[in-house]
Amino acid sequence: MQLEYFHMIDRIVDLKVDEKTIVVEAQVPKESTVFEGHFPGYPLMPGVLLIESMAQASGFLLLGVLKFERMPILAAVKEAKVRGSVFPGDLMTLEASVAHEGSGYAMTEAKLRVGGKLRANSSLTFTLIPFPNPDMRGYMDAVATRVGFPQQAVSP
Repeated sequence: MQLEYFHMIDRIVDLKVDEKTIVVEAQVPKESTVFEGHFPGYPLMPGVLLIESMAQASGFLLLGVLKFERMPILAAVKEAKVRGSVFPGDLMTLEASVAHEGSGYAMTEAKLRVGGKLRANSSLTFTLIPFPNPDMRGYMDAVATRVGFPQQAVSP
């Protein structure tokens, strides 16, 4: 995980495009400037970054479901709940599933666990747009490769 670059996902553990589910992992760094202010002497992963982690897990799922033909953009966060703290060094396991696909949007349900214990969950809505340019598509391909996106999941 590279907090300063908003790279919240380290690896895709399981992607089932046909079942519209994904499991990913992210190792919270032991040190980051984020923790200097949140909170001095008691570092915690900020709730907004927990939501961003769930959104990125959902985004990779949607990229697979859409076969990289469109790009998911976070549009709404509903029912987000932080149920426990996440600390530097924790290994987060994130699960997401598609709850609904509509005309130009999709909704997911996401859960974040540490050591099997639920720490956060949310319902997320994404707008699905064409990739704005070839550079953005190339960047997303590179990020997908970095996290181990299984290309066979979207191959015809």
